[in-house]
Amino acid sequence: MRSKLFVPGSRPEWFAKALASDADAISIDLEDSVVEARKAEARASVSEFLKSAEALRSGKTFVVRVNAPGTSHFEADVLAITQPALAMLNLPKAESAEDIHGAVAVIERAEAANGVRKATYILANIETPKGLRYAADIASAHPRVAGLQLGYFDLFAPFGIDRRDSANVHAAMFAMRIAASEANRFAYDGAFPDLKDAAGFREEAERARRLGYAGKSCIHPSQVALANEVFTPSEADVELARRVLEAHREAEARGVGAFLVDGRMIDAPAIRRAEAILAASQHTNRGSPT
Repeated sequence: MRSKLFVPGSRPEWFAKALASDADAISIDLEDSVVEARKAEARASVSEFLKSAEALRSGKTFVVRVNAPGTSHFEADVLAITQPALAMLNLPKAESAEDIHGAVAVIERAEAANGVRKATYILANIETPKGLRYAADIASAHPRVAGLQLGYFDLFAPFGIDRRDSANVHAAMFAMRIAASEANRFAYDGAFPDLKDAAGFREEAERARRLGYAGKSCIHPSQVALANEVFTPSEADVELARRVLEAHREAEARGVGAFLVDGRMIDAPAIRRAEAILAASQHTNRGSPT
């Protein structure tokens, strides 16, 4: 999912607009964007939407950020939103493998209660110092963890870390990307808050792409096209990936482990990268959000 468009759960009138957008995924929020007095109302709206024919046939990937474990809303959120259209539960402020195991237990109960037969996965938010320190443990805690998502505001703001300093952003990106890689999970970039700064959004998205991130969160439809452009493999990248994999097949037939393409040595890591590029290209061509 190159782009993931954020929608407050308390604004169901925006759900259809999000479906009509070019975003690969829709991220509906029940946490910070919903005031306490409207939590139950938002939960019910999101549950109904995820049961709808429009959601089921849309081809979008649906992600819902629930309220954090330990809050009075967590289990009710999970029970309500664990529906056939849901792909991933976005777990805020994950800080340990135990947080993941607890969430999985609640998800499994919700699947059984709602008759949902396909597995609901977890996109774990890394947005606290402790969460970043244990990010690899969080990512590898359970097969239901699909990936990690970086949450800049909670990770930076309370500690006076400048969100617009590219060195700070790169350091957090790199640390989480390495943790996700250790567990063989995808890394997903967080939101860019300044809607008027398209150049800043692009710069941050391109930095994430160079670090191997899968895509970027968008807080407004105007950011979606930028994210899709940045995270779509170029024709040159796709062509090179094809040639790498063709050369790999030929080398395998000859019993050769490492070989040259365009004067560059190709070995197992480069082959895995070529496979990932082709997979991303094929998903894009089919219009798939994954």
